[in-house]
Parts: sequence; structure tokens; C-alpha cells
Amino acid sequence: MRKNKIAFLLTAALMVTGLSGCGGTTGSASQDQEDIRLMVWSPQNDQSKDRGEWLQTMCEAFAKEHPEWNITFVYGVADEAGAAGQVAQDPEASADVFMYANDTLTTMTDANALAKFGGKYREEIESTNSQEVLDSLIMDGALYGVPFTTNTWYMYYDKSVFSEEDVKNLDTMLEKGVVSFPFTNSWYLPAFYLGNGCTLFGDGTDESQGVDFGGQKAVDVTNYLIDLENHPNFRIDADGSGIAGLRDGSINAMFTGSWDAAAIEEILGENMGVASLPTYTLNGEEKQMLAYAGSKAIGVNTNSRYMVAAVELAIYLGSAEAQKAHYELCGVVPCNTELMEDELIKADEVVLAQNNTFNFTSILQPFVSKMSNCWTPVENMGKSIRNGTVTHENAAEQTEAMNDAMNSDGI
Repeated sequence: MRKNKIAFLLTAALMVTGLSGCGGTTGSASQDQEDIRLMVWSPQNDQSKDRGEWLQTMCEAFAKEHPEWNITFVYGVADEAGAAGQVAQDPEASADVFMYANDTLTTMTDANALAKFGGKYREEIESTNSQEVLDSLIMDGALYGVPFTTNTWYMYYDKSVFSEEDVKNLDTMLEKGVVSFPFTNSWYLPAFYLGNGCTLFGDGTDESQGVDFGGQKAVDVTNYLIDLENHPNFRIDADGSGIAGLRDGSINAMFTGSWDAAAIEEILGENMGVASLPTYTLNGEEKQMLAYAGSKAIGVNTNSRYMVAAVELAIYLGSAEAQKAHYELCGVVPCNTELMEDELIKADEVVLAQNNTFNFTSILQPFVSKMSNCWTPVENMGKSIRNGTVTHENAAEQTEAMNDAMNSDGI
């Protein structure tokens, strides 16, 4: 999940339909139909007309497949980052079905507001997803959602400036063109520390092991980052400057995710290259940058009055059919294993880069509660290097201070 979280927005009911689906009027229920009402939240893009009203279209198809229910759909807008906060704050007033980023899972489970998927539903989810994706939604053995995409970041570059060989190593790239990186964003900067052996909560699940962003391995990375920030061909990407730089030609490569793919393709056209993360050269050795990775999923509120229908809808919205439409209409990269064999999807450079990053150049972002202590110290390190207050002379001291803060509940 991106650390620079988009503000949460909840709208009032937008549309009501009956059996005719999401775009029609409320139908008259027959005697053998059960009248049910499902509130569904998704990001605005999923409901917008210029993206084919993906959510409404899928709900209409779902309603047609279930004539046993006379369904009234009520739609609200909530991005995957913000939905969890609203659900946890007031579960009874929140959506029956919603989309969420996996690193917000504990926010909802702590409020007993996120349903577990078991039995035939879990079997169906497990049969069409990789274990790595499933692991991003499993806690204490329970599965808490239907995954519909992986969530990570990678590299876009101008093919007229860099070759496929160049983009394997960041320092090689800096010799040939200008590279932008979200240096002050703590969802991105840990990639360098993780690449040199720093760890978070052991394998990411054991809070008792704490954070290890200290010692010489971390100090060496801080010193590397000081030099990187001062490199004449390096730029800090903030507030859209990376995209702007690609547009005016002052930047030749940047790091982001699938959400920026359409804009970058518009700028670079056939020269758009996409790749998983490069290595970087530290003390003469190549180290692999490692992104945080997670997933986005469809969750069900434990307070839903119509639990069976809500779970069935969640399963449907995460199905191969729905993911393919999500990809075609909204550019959302699918994770369903059946779709990964689709020739058109397999040939998409963005899909390939996202999957390669998830599988080979990332770690599963921890969603233990103490992970919340890690964002601000890393952000402050990036800002302090940018501002010149962290230097080679005090790098060891400042790195240990960052590590101490990440292990403190006071941040």
C-alpha cells in the first residue's frame, strides 16, 4: 500500500436497483425471492463512466446470476487505503462488501469487523491464487478476503535512453540518464536497507523480534543514500515531479506502480519500458533493491445482515471474469492464476513487471500492529538526507536513531 495514502471519501447512496442490476430501477420481487440490500464500496475509478462503471456492471451480472435474491445495491466511494478506517470506526454503518489494502487488515480485525472466509469459499479462493498472494491475507491461519490484485511498485524508463541491460543496475543507469525516486516516501526508501539485509519483525510476522535497521549494514546504506541524493543525475520524486519530468524530458526513469501506467505510456509511447527493481552497487557489491509488496482484496463486514449474499458477491468481484473486466476497463493488474495464462495479459509489460517484482524483488509488507511505528522514522531519514542534516559524519548516529525510533511505541 502506498504510504502517501489518498484521503478517504464516503458518498451517500448513489444508485438503487433490483433484479435488473446496478443500472436499472428497483424490480418487483416474486414470492420466492428474498429482498436484500447490499452496500458496496469501491474507489471512484471503479464506478466512473469513463472506466465503464466496472462495479455497477459486475453487480448487475451478479444479480442476474442469483434470481433467488431481489437485490438493492447501495454504492459508496472508498479507496482501498481508507476503507478500513471507516469500517473499524463504525462497522454497523459501513458497507457489507468493500475493497481494502492488505496492510490495513489488522485495523479491521482488531474491531472484529472483517469476516473470515472458510469452507467452500476458502477452497475456491485458494484454487485460483498463488500461496504468496494468499499469505498476504492470512493471519493466525484465517483467510480474510478475496484478492484481486497485487500491490507493489517497480520501475518505468525511457527505452531511448536506457537499454534492458542498463536497467539491471541503478548506478549504471545514473551514468547514462536522469533517474527519479520517491526518496522521502517511506513506502519506497526501505528498498535499499532491505536489500542489504535489514529486517522487519523477523519474517514479517513476529513482533517480538522487532526491527533491525541498525548496525553497520544499515549505516552503509545511509552513506550510499547520501551519495545518491547528491548525484547530479538523481532527482527526488515528490508531488508529481517524476511524471512532470518524464513529460518535459528532464527525467528518464522513475519508480511507481500500475496506477501511473496509463499516464506514463501517454508520455513515452513506444519508448515506455517497464522492469522490476534494479540492483545497486554498495561497497563494490551488487545488492538487490526490495520493494514492499502486498495485495488488495474484497472484504466482507461481519455485521452484514445478509452474510451469504455478501460473501458470494465478494467471491464474484474477485473472480477471473471480474478481474479480467477490471483489467480491461480500469487497468487493474489481475492476480488470478487462470488469468495469468491469458496470452494478452502475459504480454503486458506492466503485468510482467508487477508480477516479477512481487515474486522476485520484494518482501511481503508486514501488517503487524507495530509496523505503524516504522513509517515516520524512515520518512524523516529521507527528508534529513535531502535537507543535508544527515551527513557522512553523523550517518552512524542518525541511522541508530532511526532504528531506535522504529522499535519504539512512541513514534
